[in-house]
Amino acid sequence: MNGADETKEDLSPASPSEIAEALIHGLRYDGRRRVHDADELMARVVAERLVEHLERSGFVLCRRPGAPQPDATPHRHPHGR
Repeated sequence: MNGADETKEDLSPASPSEIAEALIHGLRYDGRRRVHDADELMARVVAERLVEHLERSGFVLCRRPGAPQPDATPHRHPHGR
């Protein structure tokens, strides 16, 4: 079995809340830097609507076990610029 086969077997469906949180993070942050043109409420509304649309369209998103959750902490990374 090669690495690609092992990765596929390790995938599990992501929950709607996990997908929404990842989208919210992507709408509010560029890496660890806060993007100030996306309000928290608007990011949540957009993410939830996108998740609903993806579910209705039959998409299944998966994640690897142990994949890190988005980090929305306002603290800077100690090794960042």
